Amino acid sequence: MPKIDSLFVTRLYRAALTEFGDAIETSELEAACYSIAEDDEAGHDWCEANGYPGYTSYASLTDLPWRFPVFQDLVTTLDKHVAAFAEDLEFDLEGRKLKLEDIWINILPEGGSHSSHLHPHSVISGTTYVAMPGGASALKLEDPRSARMMAAPARRKDAREELRQFIYVAPTAGEVLLWESWLRHEVPMNMAEEERISVSFNYSWE
Repeated sequence: MPKIDSLFVTRLYRAALTEFGDAIETSELEAACYSIAEDDEAGHDWCEANGYPGYTSYASLTDLPWRFPVFQDLVTTLDKHVAAFAEDLEFDLEGRKLKLEDIWINILPEGGSHSSHLHPHSVISGTTYVAMPGGASALKLEDPRSARMMAAPARRKDAREELRQFIYVAPTAGEVLLWESWLRHEVPMNMAEEERISVSFNYSWE
């Protein structure tokens, strides 16, 4: 019998934001997101100039934990999740820690999408989900080997998950997803009538 192994695993971390006992209310996060978005003229200007549907604070604000205590509480919680994921990945951090590099708000309206991208210069990236109404778009993750499959036939529709080119993950409000920052991903078109709200972040090595 042939022996077939799976090599070079791509890990995806998924957990409730409250996994470590921290009490963070998504309703409080949602209110904070809307409050910041309402006042962030520079953010809206950037979104308009760059054709970004809805709102993101990605290019305008770097101090969310200072603006609202709930974001400081969120970072404290995310630190624990990232540390757990780094342990699972068996990183040799040489006694140092992964540290928050940046954190930003995403408010995606009906019809909005976020094209395929990755997060250069970071180690772990992720998103915690604040509002995910029915019909809100899932996170689409791409097989990192796609560029090397020039002559490969398509996979069968019922192929095992680990063999598919794309994986769709539909999180719920209050969940956090983490992945290594080189993993290409996108947010397909939001089909919900209500806004899809999330908070994304990057962690780097100190």
